[in-house]
Amino acid sequence: MAVPKAKQSKQRTNTRYANFKATAPTLVECPHCHELKQPHVVCKKCGYYDGKEVVSMEEQK
Repeated sequence: MAVPKAKQSKQRTNTRYANFKATAPTLVECPHCHELKQPHVVCKKCGYYDGKEVVSMEEQK
């Protein structure tokens, strides 16, 4: 089993996780209701995906 020869400092350990950069999600226009939505996801406003109604919005109200 591998054993480290010396203790790593907190700074050296934390630099592995320091290259994370938060970005805004990609948004596209829904072809049915023209609202912004994430690609490859059902539209939250109209319930359409790929030109077909997947979720009936009357049921959720």
